[in-house]
Amino acid sequence: MLVYNTKTHAKEELTPVKPGKIRMYVCGPTVYDQIHIGNGRTFLAFDVIRRYLIYKGYQVTFAQNLTDVDDKIINRANEEGRTAAEVAAEYSQAFIEQMDRLGVLAPDIRPRATQEIGAMVEMIQGLIEQGHAYEAGNGDVYFSVRSCPSYGDVSGRNIDDLQVGARIEENSDKRDPLDFALWKAAKPGEPSWESPWGEGRPGWHTECSAMVHRYLGTPIDIHGGGSDLVFPHHENEAAQACSCWHEPLANVWMHSGMLRVDGEKMSKSLGNFYTLKEVLDQYPADAVRLLMLQTHYRSPLDFSYERLDGMVGTLERLKNTVRNLRWAADNAAGAGAPDERAKELAAAIDETQATFVSSMDDDFNTSSALAAIFSLATKANTYLDETGTEVCASVALRAADTLVELLDVLGVESVRPSEDPGLPRELVALAAETCGYEGDDVDGAVSALIEARAEARKNKDWGRADAIRDGISALGLVVEDTAAGTRIIAQEG
Repeated sequence: MLVYNTKTHAKEELTPVKPGKIRMYVCGPTVYDQIHIGNGRTFLAFDVIRRYLIYKGYQVTFAQNLTDVDDKIINRANEEGRTAAEVAAEYSQAFIEQMDRLGVLAPDIRPRATQEIGAMVEMIQGLIEQGHAYEAGNGDVYFSVRSCPSYGDVSGRNIDDLQVGARIEENSDKRDPLDFALWKAAKPGEPSWESPWGEGRPGWHTECSAMVHRYLGTPIDIHGGGSDLVFPHHENEAAQACSCWHEPLANVWMHSGMLRVDGEKMSKSLGNFYTLKEVLDQYPADAVRLLMLQTHYRSPLDFSYERLDGMVGTLERLKNTVRNLRWAADNAAGAGAPDERAKELAAAIDETQATFVSSMDDDFNTSSALAAIFSLATKANTYLDETGTEVCASVALRAADTLVELLDVLGVESVRPSEDPGLPRELVALAAETCGYEGDDVDGAVSALIEARAEARKNKDWGRADAIRDGISALGLVVEDTAAGTRIIAQEG
């Protein structure tokens, strides 16, 4: 399996620290508002990566933090006359809810920054003792960037180039303009915790490094996040870990591309800023997943409602394909031994499975993997159209199972066959009223209604045919004509 490592700018073979096990950390949100669809794209991408690693047999331990103390949270709290803790609690829960709606698996470990202060203080103390950090006169503690020979390795930036144009903030006690805060002295009205340097709170970069080390150990196998985090956040995380514990924070650094809206950068000023919640309030989560997974996770993603509308149709076609394959198999005439057409579909299934795996093994290429799935769906539909009731049941079922299985790996779960509650008994009364059915069996009523409608259509008695159809529709059902025959099913949605 090849994985692109941001640090080396190349695809590398994934080699876990411990064979068969993957320790994975993805930076979570700063919880001061609803997350936007760009954030959703990042979390979805790493959800699929995690799902595929599990599918390949790895034992994955996945951790994702919640940054519940930060300037943005404090500012929001001040604007609304609330405490920072109240704001963080509200939007932590909102984030968890939206991830659940999007179908993103919950992390195995979800540390919250405010509950991990002890680990952060311990790391800062270690950095000071080893000469990589210093206490400023005002109670702040800074990391000495130039004390870390590997600084710049993750982002590929040269420390001397970073120095150009850098300046020390007014009244700052930094020794170097590149140094960054590990601990910030308390300000009036802000949340704070005790430390050897006085009351204060941790710096953003400090939080993730300490939590990764505490819960997963270092080096971990994969550290992920959006490409906007490469510098300075991930660079600073890596520098702290290497300086404190003398080993890399992560062996592989992975980053998802940015999301654009209708070809433009998403921003509130352009009026094209969308939260994940408002998108999921209008569209099924699996349609959102299909749209986002059609673009490779490292490439920029162009989001539009027009494209999302198209994915709703694509999702419905996939669901119909699976449903039609299963129905055709259940209603196949005779034993259905494989003929040449069935053998061709069986070969297409084998090819799809192989292409899916080779695509995902190549740096999680979901675009190519989805293309293989769509191709199989098309071939399966062609097979059904050509064979009608003469399908090979085993091949039809295998095609349906393959579509469900591979889409499930990508987290597209609505194509799973739902548990059939059965058709309503009201069909018996309808059949008795419209076509003189005298039995008491729902299946018999269905057959009578289908036969009566077919006869009416054959005789061009459109009024009678429409009356039967409307009676069925009034029960929340629909008549569907397929190459394999006519059936009565529950309406979607």
